[in-house]
Amino acid sequence: MAASDSDSTLPAPIHLLPPDALRNVLLRLTLRDAVLCRPVSRLFHETLSSQFLALLPTLRLLLLRHPRPDGGGCLHAFDPDRRHWLRLPFNAFLPNHSSPVASSSSLLYLWVEAAPSPSPPPLPSSSSSSSTVHPPKALAVCNPFAGRYRFLPPLGSAWARHGTVLAGPGGTVLVLTELAALSYTPSGSGKWMKHPLSLPSKPRSPILAAGAGAVFALCDVGTPWRSQWKLFSCPLAMLTGGWGPVERAVWGDVFEILKRPRLLAGAGGRRVLMIGGLRSSFAIDAPCSTVLILRLDLATMEWDEAGRMPPNMYRCFTGLCEAAAQGNTMPPAVPGGNNKVKVFGGDGKVWFAGKRVRGKLAMWEEDERGSSGGKWDWVDGVPGHSDGVYRGFVFDGVGAGGQGDMVIWVKGVCCLL
Repeated sequence: MAASDSDSTLPAPIHLLPPDALRNVLLRLTLRDAVLCRPVSRLFHETLSSQFLALLPTLRLLLLRHPRPDGGGCLHAFDPDRRHWLRLPFNAFLPNHSSPVASSSSLLYLWVEAAPSPSPPPLPSSSSSSSTVHPPKALAVCNPFAGRYRFLPPLGSAWARHGTVLAGPGGTVLVLTELAALSYTPSGSGKWMKHPLSLPSKPRSPILAAGAGAVFALCDVGTPWRSQWKLFSCPLAMLTGGWGPVERAVWGDVFEILKRPRLLAGAGGRRVLMIGGLRSSFAIDAPCSTVLILRLDLATMEWDEAGRMPPNMYRCFTGLCEAAAQGNTMPPAVPGGNNKVKVFGGDGKVWFAGKRVRGKLAMWEEDERGSSGGKWDWVDGVPGHSDGVYRGFVFDGVGAGGQGDMVIWVKGVCCLL
């Protein structure tokens, strides 16, 4: 009995490892597994500190924005490495309804409804068909894993309704509209700085290429009856007066072959992806045959074809899967079919959603060598797909937040569906 008692008091073999050896073992864990190991023992808790977790590879997730304005009280996230769906509830620590719009590192940016101020009751003669009053919103930044948030300096209501939010490194935030842009840097004056855009039209799908330190956007410079897209860019250090066209004579008609193009950031922040429907001809009402992904290398300023959606996959977005499943002849392409495809993602990963594709997303992963056309696959089990078409963006979970917050994956903060 005495020997048995002495054996039970012996430490686990891993506790006998030298500190350097233990750290070498724990560095082989994924970020999620490392966080789950912290409560195992005091030694693990002290070793797996915030500084240690920051050394582990980033956990990259796809966050989906709920189609309904209330957002359902949580964010649905997809881990492409483990092929798992996660749920990030944020209604427990945010004061009101919120809508996530952008992310940078471990930080998430949301429009949050401000607390409604008391207003007098409507007059008896007021009509029930009057226009809906939009509640005021404020831009907030939060760490959804740590359950912490703070509001950025207030903005006007027009910026919340019409502005596109871009999140950059170091807490830099941009809000772009048709005529102007606002920039905010925590290390600066602590106020929003206004910059005129001087663009020919409203910027479409603006992105921030972190590796190039610049903002890119598409502008329609065509006529009311035919769109003609052109690429514009602006360095982050010259938001006032720095916008200009990005064009080369050798590019030819690269912007003419895509219908309703959209920009996304490529892998590493040094590439720009342009995704759109591949026109079957140059006619105005020409239907699309598939979705094409073009890639601009910002180092060489050369375009190449990065990927092309397989025909069988594209049929599902145009409502032709039923005919294909029955073995019928492939029907002709439907005009405007690509308008039903929603494109989102970033950093070399692109997801596609559509009304005719229920419960799943199409996913494309960029090929670093550019020789295989990327990897196409279906992502099944989209939660709440009956509520409508989701949109989303890439979110990076890291070991430590901006204020030394720990990523928490247990006790309901991040739950496997």
